[in-house]
Amino acid sequence: MTDFIEITDLSAPELAPYFQLTTRQMRSRQRPENALFVAESPHVIEAALEAGCAPVSMLLEKKQALSHPALMARFSETPIYTAPREVLKSLTGYELTRGILCAFRRPAPVPAERILSTARRVAVLEGIVDPTNVGALFRSAAALGMDAVLLSPTCCDPLHRRSARVSMGAVFRISWAVLGGEPWPNSAMEELKGHGFAAAAMALSQSSVNIDDPALLAEQKLALFLGTEGNGLAAETIAQCDYTVCIPMAHGMDSLNVAAAGAVAFWQLGRGGF
Repeated sequence: MTDFIEITDLSAPELAPYFQLTTRQMRSRQRPENALFVAESPHVIEAALEAGCAPVSMLLEKKQALSHPALMARFSETPIYTAPREVLKSLTGYELTRGILCAFRRPAPVPAERILSTARRVAVLEGIVDPTNVGALFRSAAALGMDAVLLSPTCCDPLHRRSARVSMGAVFRISWAVLGGEPWPNSAMEELKGHGFAAAAMALSQSSVNIDDPALLAEQKLALFLGTEGNGLAAETIAQCDYTVCIPMAHGMDSLNVAAAGAVAFWQLGRGGF
């Protein structure tokens, strides 16, 4: 039978991931063996467990535990902390989705080289900092035939609580890695070209080709670049890509939100990955 620990001391170190530590502090680059992330909602927690992530503790409303007996059974040896909904909201500063949070050990990073050695279609996210957009892009990439998602070093962490929740657990179901380093994008392009990938920039340009361009569709390996909210891809990134690609627009519109544009692009260009 699962034992529940009623929250009484908010300064206890075991509660730090929920109340005290920032996302940056939890990543703990100096001591990666101690790095953590927090997953929210039963669906995302189940996806993390299925991916082999090791749970550290859980925080939830006790009534939610009674609503999810099968999930609770998987945490029989993990500390489970409980409190009423109003207490949890006052402590965390937000309404918990389905009233459940779980802290996990952060998995070891996957080298981009390992992904590129077998992938055919990859999404490359450059400087996208909104966790909602990152989560939505992961969900679309997983659902619409992309093999992996690669991120510039300046992107939002896919294991950010909101990113993982918006992705509906896709951050645990599709391969991902940080691509390249400094100088960006030179190092990223070198790695992609070394594995035989053509690079396509989603951007508005006089030289843009439509997303259904036959030459683009015929590429055996394709890396699709999507840029940061507002400014889009850096000019240098666009210049180093083999294609500049646009989605035809109607009613005088010139572009879509990056998450929506990604979904359209993944559907058109990622279908070969099914």
